[in-house]
Amino acid sequence: MPIKKRFAKTKPVCKVTFSIEAKDAQTASVAGDFNGWDANAGLLTKQKNGVFKGVFDLPKDASFEFRYVVDGNYRNEPEADAFRHNDFAGTNNSVLNT
Repeated sequence: MPIKKRFAKTKPVCKVTFSIEAKDAQTASVAGDFNGWDANAGLLTKQKNGVFKGVFDLPKDASFEFRYVVDGNYRNEPEADAFRHNDFAGTNNSVLNT
């Protein structure tokens, strides 16, 4: 599911809605450099349709690397703005531009 972005008119903030479909999962979160890669700081709420969703206020005019964590397994957002290789993880991270 694509990421949704809403830009505030009076503040330098972008409200970002992260969504990932994971019907059989128990937990899902988003971890990235905007929250210190702390999956507990990016917990998503499971909806009745099996989609996990959460809204976060992020600074405008910035770029962030992130990944979803679903039942402990990392996943990228297929419709991210870009992908960037991370040498530490040895894989690509999703990139969000606000």
